[in-house]
Amino acid sequence: MTNTIIEKSPLFELRAEKWISATPEQVYAVVSDLPRSAEWSPECRGGEWIEGAPSAVGSIFRGENLRAEDVVGWAPLIRGTWYTEARVTRAEPGVTFQWMMLTHARDDQESVWGFDVEADGDGSVLTHHFRMGKATAGIHKIVADLSEPEREKFITEWTAKLVQDLDDTLDRIKVVIEK
Repeated sequence: MTNTIIEKSPLFELRAEKWISATPEQVYAVVSDLPRSAEWSPECRGGEWIEGAPSAVGSIFRGENLRAEDVVGWAPLIRGTWYTEARVTRAEPGVTFQWMMLTHARDDQESVWGFDVEADGDGSVLTHHFRMGKATAGIHKIVADLSEPEREKFITEWTAKLVQDLDDTLDRIKVVIEK
């Protein structure tokens, strides 16, 4: 097999941060409540806990997602509504909340999203991060029929989309918490 950008690890490793006028405990209470994610996520429309206690390590969340037609419009992405499942991997109130995306067979993927929060003066700094070590089955499916230059273009454009999503998410969380 020839070398391809998709074999790079990590494929994505991104983070953004925002100062919020609230305690770390207040921020954590919001960001760990995944069913509320429709209030701030560019794609997740919310969802429900389907296994385990809400927001606890090991619990599984089924998210409902919506992607617009114009998002990296040339690439063969899932459009409209689709569902994902994720397992909570870290849950330390006032400190960190992280979840790992699962395959349809509920196997772990190297696709981890999370929030870290720390006190900063009269508020907190909230960091939103995403790391994909090895490409997921979904990424492999998207790029399967693309040439290597098209794969590189996809990764470049998808990275820009993810960076914007992280920033937009933090902006929206700040509004939700500070209102």
